Amino acid sequence: MKFEVLSELQYEVMMPTTFIFNIQVSPSSSQTILEENLFTEPFFQLEEFTSTTAEARFLKLQVNSEAKFKISYKAVVDLHYNIIDQQQLFNTVPVIKLDADTIPYLFPSRYCQSDKLQKLATKEFGNIDNAYAKVSAINEWIYNNVEYRGGITNSSTSAHDTLTERVGVCRDFAHLGITLCRALSIPARYFTGYAYNLNPPDFHACFEAYIGGEWIFFDPTKLVPANGLVKIANGRDAADAAVASIFGNARSTSMIVQCESIDPDFKPYYINNTEYHKGLSYQ
Repeated sequence: MKFEVLSELQYEVMMPTTFIFNIQVSPSSSQTILEENLFTEPFFQLEEFTSTTAEARFLKLQVNSEAKFKISYKAVVDLHYNIIDQQQLFNTVPVIKLDADTIPYLFPSRYCQSDKLQKLATKEFGNIDNAYAKVSAINEWIYNNVEYRGGITNSSTSAHDTLTERVGVCRDFAHLGITLCRALSIPARYFTGYAYNLNPPDFHACFEAYIGGEWIFFDPTKLVPANGLVKIANGRDAADAAVASIFGNARSTSMIVQCESIDPDFKPYYINNTEYHKGLSYQ
């Protein structure tokens, strides 16, 4: 499946400011970047780097004086995903057998205070037989018990806050899902990307849980097709995978995000609560 993704971010800078952007598609065995263009208007030097805490390509940009600028990114991506056999998803990987790259996704993090939600997680989901059924139930519980509404939460909202207020956006839904998984000793990580048919268009956040030796995709918002996401980054939570981090004094003046299918055979696949025997992995 081929997708064309686009992001255009505009800023007004009031003093010397450093930006760290996370808008590029992450290459992997499931994502092949066929075309890619990146530029700023006016021209600024960009430096790319990767982080040990997130599977992502970051960009550093320094603006030394007052300015207005735009950073634009466009890519054509060939996307593949795997449907995991139902029987494999019933095989829970014990913590003692997790590898070093997976273990960090068990621990509490800035927005995912899993140590505070263990009692709730155990009460609601602890008696469910296997890890995949547990995470599926968590996904459904969030969808049914948390209202999706913009403008209510902010960059400091944590999973504990979302549980208390029962309202949030995709970022908050993802954080709560991750937190409840980790509270049950199931590794879980943040997933941010470009999303097909998201309304209004924006970057989208969801999560993946490590089940049966695979990272399995979940989206408690159910706003986009499961086979219509182009991954930008993974991380412990949004702190690892923020689209833009600003160190100085600047404000965002415009944001355009697009994700379009350019494959005539593409058929959107929306997972509902009766189809969770179909595990989908972007690995």
